[in-house]
Amino acid sequence: MVAITECPVCRSRSIKPFKVCKDFTVSHETFTVNLCADCSLGITTPRPETENLGKYYQSEEYISHSGKSSGFMGPVYTTARRFALRWKARIVQGKSKKGTALDFGCGTGEFLQTLKTRGWKTEGVEPSDLARTKAESLTGQKLYRTLSEIPTRQFDAITAWHVVEHVPDLTSVIQQLAQLLKKDGTIFIAVPNYESPDADTYNDLWAGYDVPRHLWHFSRKSMKRLLEAHGLSLTQIVPMKLDAYYVSMLSETYKNGGKGSIGSLIKGFLSGFKSNGNAEDNNYSSLIYIAKHV
Repeated sequence: MVAITECPVCRSRSIKPFKVCKDFTVSHETFTVNLCADCSLGITTPRPETENLGKYYQSEEYISHSGKSSGFMGPVYTTARRFALRWKARIVQGKSKKGTALDFGCGTGEFLQTLKTRGWKTEGVEPSDLARTKAESLTGQKLYRTLSEIPTRQFDAITAWHVVEHVPDLTSVIQQLAQLLKKDGTIFIAVPNYESPDADTYNDLWAGYDVPRHLWHFSRKSMKRLLEAHGLSLTQIVPMKLDAYYVSMLSETYKNGGKGSIGSLIKGFLSGFKSNGNAEDNNYSSLIYIAKHV
């Protein structure tokens, strides 16, 4: 296990205990989430060694890698994903000049394929061999394991949908993404928001913590500080309102000992509706941070 003693965003060493959360997906181990007292970044620490993180993704219920809709929440996820793909593509097209796009952490390739059908020239990076193979089959193009492998060096749009929270070397990845973004390009980063009403409702059972796969846990303050540290200026925050429903339904299954039911789906749906209604000042379950070079 590796202990993180310095915040990668602001370099503060004032890191305090926050939550103790359980991995409900794979290991059923417990992990501590600490908070930086200065910038409010959440940090899973201690955490598995980087070379051991892969085993925590080895579950058919981890749909973004398997591409399957197994498990009680699988059909809910895949239905929501079909809607979300088109919605995210519209956001990218509305905020960025059409041209070259990089999807960092492209999973099984559905978003890449959505952009390709809309006339974008795409590249994708996905470290999971299983997911990358599925994505290459879907898109009919070669994809890459790391950012350093991709041949295109500048992009009009870079997307990172629920992936930044997974990367061990946070600052290095943001720096590389900033370097790959054209001077007038736009970057889109989506992450869970641990300050949201549904996070408060479910406390340590909130599915958005997803330890130890989620190594970092963001507030609006910490993400803004992270972007600014790498020469990126936040231009807009867009709520992902659908996430409140999915995350709340999944959290309800955790409350039920990991067992899903029609009752937990209904309770989760109502909780997600309530969370969106109470999300003041753009404080939704998940947020898309849109940024450009300063």
